[in-house]
Amino acid sequence: MTVLAEAAPETAGGLTGWAVGLMESLGGVGAALIVGLDNLFPPIPSELVLPLAGFSASRGVFSLPEALFWTTLGSVLGAIIVYWAGALLGRERTRTLVGYIPLVKVQDFDRCEEWFAKHGTKAVFFGRMVPLFRSFISLPAGVERMSFWKFTALTTLGSFIWNTLFVSAGYALGENWHRVEGYAGVFQKLVIAAVAIGIGYFIWQRLRARRLGATDADATVVLPVVRPRSHRR
Repeated sequence: MTVLAEAAPETAGGLTGWAVGLMESLGGVGAALIVGLDNLFPPIPSELVLPLAGFSASRGVFSLPEALFWTTLGSVLGAIIVYWAGALLGRERTRTLVGYIPLVKVQDFDRCEEWFAKHGTKAVFFGRMVPLFRSFISLPAGVERMSFWKFTALTTLGSFIWNTLFVSAGYALGENWHRVEGYAGVFQKLVIAAVAIGIGYFIWQRLRARRLGATDADATVVLPVVRPRSHRR
């Protein structure tokens, strides 16, 4: 085992050592492959892999910009594969297939589908920052044939924000990169709270606009048309 792999603590049943070895041998491509698997196999947590990519960058395996580029590319490519799987298989076959994934429940897909039905494009963007939703939100987007280019753009932006936070934290913490995982839950709760506040504000604005419209309609008085009298001389 190399110095880099020895510096990383053995966690998640050897996942750390395997990820370190892959990134060390393949460089940025290895980071992209590992992060892409987060979409294809949700039990692989990005909260572990992304800080580890930052740690690898701090040890000179690749630069920080390269780490951000490759991890985001891996996230987007993985999401695109899942999107097309949903589009080609359809809802029922996709739902059945999800049931065969270890450590994943069909209810996880159902919740993502319900969230997508309610929030559409917002679900794709913010879903990149929520556990499990990050992996599954691509399925209903594909099933419903959401615009592919819009899906790709939102996925890229959301993934880049998420990856930047965790990769940069891992880079800054160095050998203490694993501490980032402890803060992931707090950040995810903040994201969910922000989404809830945004949706609440949107609903309040709509209701307020309707009330104001009704008030204006009640205040409108239709005056009779007064025709000028003709004067005879």
